[in-house]
Amino acid sequence: MSLHQTRHGYRFDRDTAVHQHAEGTYTAALTDAWTTFTTHPNGGYVLGTALAGLGRELSQPDPLAVSAFFLRPAAPGQAVVRTEVVRQGRRTATGQVVLEQGGKEVVRAGATYGDLSPDPGARVLSLDQPPQLPEPERCLVPAEFEEPEGVSIASSVEYRYAQRPGWLDGRVGGPPYSEFWMRFADGREADTRSLVSMVDFAVPAVLEIGEFSTVTVELSVHVRARPVAGWLACRVLTKHVSGGLHEEDMEIWDRSGVLVAQARQLAMLV
Repeated sequence: MSLHQTRHGYRFDRDTAVHQHAEGTYTAALTDAWTTFTTHPNGGYVLGTALAGLGRELSQPDPLAVSAFFLRPAAPGQAVVRTEVVRQGRRTATGQVVLEQGGKEVVRAGATYGDLSPDPGARVLSLDQPPQLPEPERCLVPAEFEEPEGVSIASSVEYRYAQRPGWLDGRVGGPPYSEFWMRFADGREADTRSLVSMVDFAVPAVLEIGEFSTVTVELSVHVRARPVAGWLACRVLTKHVSGGLHEEDMEIWDRSGVLVAQARQLAMLV
């Protein structure tokens, strides 16, 4: 059993667990195992906790589309998750969720769930390819990621790069673009629930241009397929920075070369 595991399961499941308090209302405890450069818990992790409550209210198994607004930073500690079912349909179910701390909203999201069971007869068209990376065993883990100071998400998630990111050595000015492998550090396999969080687990691409502090305003996620087991190939990029804002696009591909999740967020430089 991994050091990160307990009898309660893997860290992500344990740290996003919710407990029903009343009809449509849950309690949760955000932990300090997912902090980022901002010193606050990662937004994807916080969203995953909110959706742990909403997912229990909806009749479909897989999140298909999620749009989340981040209203203020989260902090480790108690939280309340309030859900609302908008519609339960034959093929999709839609709801809304709010995660609060101290009586104030931290994140508000809407989501539509469906069923991503494989359909061999479904049409497939893909005009792009997954990141062309060496096998994970041939890639490197930056030393800074092995003993992160104040960035605990690097202990909860494992990253491997084909080459050492320049920003780690003060070399900035390159294109805000990165490709890398990612998986949970404790061996938990990705699924559609965790993919909604994992699209926000990338090191921000704007670090490559020397912008080291950025916070998410809005995050839109599309989950496209149930991933096969193994490492995830990721691509993150930014094309436009202006007015103190930037977009960030994220793609996640599984080991079989299937696009399993994609996201765009609007973020603010601070």
